[in-house]
Amino acid sequence: MNKINLTIQRKEILEVVQHAPDHPTAADVIERLRGKGFNFAYGTVYNSLRYLTDAGLIRELKLGEAVSRYDARTDEHQHIVCTVCGRVDEVLTELPSEWLQKVAAETKYRIEHAQVVIEGVCEECATKQS
Repeated sequence: MNKINLTIQRKEILEVVQHAPDHPTAADVIERLRGKGFNFAYGTVYNSLRYLTDAGLIRELKLGEAVSRYDARTDEHQHIVCTVCGRVDEVLTELPSEWLQKVAAETKYRIEHAQVVIEGVCEECATKQS
């Protein structure tokens, strides 16, 4: 994609994702747009999220849930998901290169990208459980 075409809708949707304190779903984005006084059609939002992902401005996260989440942080990083409340946090610790080399040797794949999703119980839920 050479030239990025940011329509008003795409610009607003990008802004919502960039300023999100979490990793919003498309439904979250629609809800937050409504809160800002915008009423974009579902198709417009989904198509815009796809466009922004393809343009490399946001990342689509498939974290083992039925719905995708979106992240304005496009550098390499992983995610950890709370199995109790569904909260998603970023993991900035790099994947060990020797692990990726072992995976490549085992599978005979040339690894281009790794996305690891770690699951656990967040501090807040762990406190409630004890």
